[in-house]
Amino acid sequence: MRRFLIGTAAVALATSASAQNAPRPIEYDVSFENAVHHEARITVTVTDLPAEPVRFQMSRSSPGRYAIHEFAKNVYSVTAKDSRGRDLPVTRTDPYGWSVAKHDGTVAVTYTLFADRADGTYAQVDPTHSHLNMPATFLWAAGQDDRPITVRFRPPNNSWKAATQLVPTNRPWTFGAPDLQYFMDSPTSLADHDVREWNVDDRGTPRTIRLAVHHNGAEAEVDRFTDMAKKVVDEQIKVFGGDVPDFDHNAYTFIAAYVPQASGDGMEHRNSTILTGNRGLAEANYSQIGTLSHEFFHAWLVERLRPAELEPFDFTRANPTPSLWFAEGFTSYYGPLAIVRAGVSDVDQYLGELSGALNYTLNRPGRRYHGPKEMSLRAPFVDAATAIDPRQDHIFTSYYLYGAVIAAGLDLALRQRGTTLDTYMQTLWRSHGVTERPFVTADLKAALATVTDLRFADTFFATQIEDSQLPDFAPLLAQAGLTLRLANPGSAWVGPTPIRGGEGGVVVGTYPAPGTPLYAVGVDTGARITSLGGTPITSEADWSAGLAARKPGDRVEIGFTRLGQDHRATMTLAADPTLEVVRNEAIGGTLTPAQTKFRTGWLGAQP
Repeated sequence: MRRFLIGTAAVALATSASAQNAPRPIEYDVSFENAVHHEARITVTVTDLPAEPVRFQMSRSSPGRYAIHEFAKNVYSVTAKDSRGRDLPVTRTDPYGWSVAKHDGTVAVTYTLFADRADGTYAQVDPTHSHLNMPATFLWAAGQDDRPITVRFRPPNNSWKAATQLVPTNRPWTFGAPDLQYFMDSPTSLADHDVREWNVDDRGTPRTIRLAVHHNGAEAEVDRFTDMAKKVVDEQIKVFGGDVPDFDHNAYTFIAAYVPQASGDGMEHRNSTILTGNRGLAEANYSQIGTLSHEFFHAWLVERLRPAELEPFDFTRANPTPSLWFAEGFTSYYGPLAIVRAGVSDVDQYLGELSGALNYTLNRPGRRYHGPKEMSLRAPFVDAATAIDPRQDHIFTSYYLYGAVIAAGLDLALRQRGTTLDTYMQTLWRSHGVTERPFVTADLKAALATVTDLRFADTFFATQIEDSQLPDFAPLLAQAGLTLRLANPGSAWVGPTPIRGGEGGVVVGTYPAPGTPLYAVGVDTGARITSLGGTPITSEADWSAGLAARKPGDRVEIGFTRLGQDHRATMTLAADPTLEVVRNEAIGGTLTPAQTKFRTGWLGAQP
């Protein structure tokens, strides 16, 4: 969101009604008397209103999300009173808000919120915690966006603590925000957290990093996770040349809920991030570090080095940008990279993730339809969006993995030229991140030309960003003593289509992708495969055995039932295109000194 440099004293000053004759803050009061049934009771009081109707609205989008989310569906029992406690008529003419036409300059709206999803987008209230994403929780008064805000929580449990980037005031359980944009960007968790804090050096200025974990495990688990987080945070700071973001209140908070009722997610915010999952730290073998690494990188990229289309954030609609291949994709590249550089994972683990990203992006048919900018603009349709009608997944390539592969190729190409992607990120950080000047695609291209030259930048953006080409990764990876090869050479393949057991055969679980053997013979989702090469198929084991007995290029008859009609066709089997990246020394090769140096400079670790 926008840059705010306010402190506790400033918030306290803003709460004074006489401060420069400014309107008094909008006040929220939140209680949880019916937490066992996932309800919060919330009152928002707005004073100093002009003598005209005032509209209270629920958001339809949330910072960090790119699709529409209808938060108003969870709001009910809405009432309003004036400054003297008299009931005011409330009207509703659309699904998203409530209006009060006549008042005395003060309107206090009270409502009930149902909240039972703990993730980065929604809210959850139960006897163990109150997990609040602000757009999913709070009505806001239209036209009053620039007014300061205070919110008072009334926790039902004295052991609870607040984890939030909101600013504490001199009143218990009361926090402040300078305006609606900052308030809505400030998720808050009230629970019995385990809290750890440490400082990082921002070129002589200490910045506080805080980890608040709501979980059911032992404190030693949080200690181990904290140690991992410290190492990852340090590696990410190195990417940006040692420059830590100037957090608005000199602190950054990881707000984590690892409890059975939570849903897996991560969501970045300006001075904090939400981390959620339904398994404990040890139970998940501390795999939550992957989400932590991804979201912390956003403290630079997206929160300050920010796409122009997201500034300011509009809570009434989807907020698309053609730059998600960079904003989310490059973050997806650096998340795992920081972990291996920190020594929290080893090279083989990293190569496994890289292999998955390459497989997905290189072998998926989506790039025949569109490049990364178009895929970015499809975010409102895929980013946790829901629809009743089915979606053709094969026309979409996730901007997360697509962008990560673009970043990997660019990093390897830059290193071939004697520079690095880190240098590129530092250049952008100085030109747009430190100043918080939103960027457009032309700015990304100009920064790359600064790091390399105009010809290189023109070619990269023309082929890989405006078009959908990707580089040849084999020679790029060979610089690091890595081999890109087929994972299953000689294996027959019909497409990455889930096959599950079904009555009278096996059933195709999704739409076959264009260019695959199943697609070519007219097999569609829901079709039942009954035979292969004249042999009846009655189970998944039969299907697997039938493919295993054949090789790429074989022509085989397939029998299937589609829409109640039996079909037979001759299908030409393809070669399994699944790729893997392996260390040369793991397959009997050796590393040259130059390859060793390259790999160490890139990954920062040896297996």
